[in-house]
Amino acid sequence: MGLIKEFKEFSVKGNAIDLAIGVIIGAAFGKIISSIVNDIIMPPIGLLVGGVDFKALKVVMQNPVTDATGKIIKEAVTLNYGNFLQTTFDFLIIAFCIFMLVKALNTFKKKEEEKPPEPKEEVILLKEIRDALTKK
Repeated sequence: MGLIKEFKEFSVKGNAIDLAIGVIIGAAFGKIISSIVNDIIMPPIGLLVGGVDFKALKVVMQNPVTDATGKIIKEAVTLNYGNFLQTTFDFLIIAFCIFMLVKALNTFKKKEEEKPPEPKEEVILLKEIRDALTKK
């Protein structure tokens, strides 16, 4: 019974729930960034380099083997460096977006920390008493 109780406490703790929410939001954020990369950023870059589709870039190491009718018996062996380039661009753009998000959050957090905390009601009352005594 103790193991089930410990698991229940762990699973409903704020940290575990925060982590789950972070993973879900991260997955959705990843889809958005992938769309930005694939649909907005990469087409102009491909156009700048002569209309090259990065995913199509490859080096054929061995041609496909075909029979007399032209049917492919053995697929070609290719080194698909274009996929690697595309994935690397995706990573760099996602990493930059996350960096900018964290930087913005840290700036916001600094501004919050710079604000002096509101004094407690007791402290305000004690200051008023002190000021009243010094006037007499």
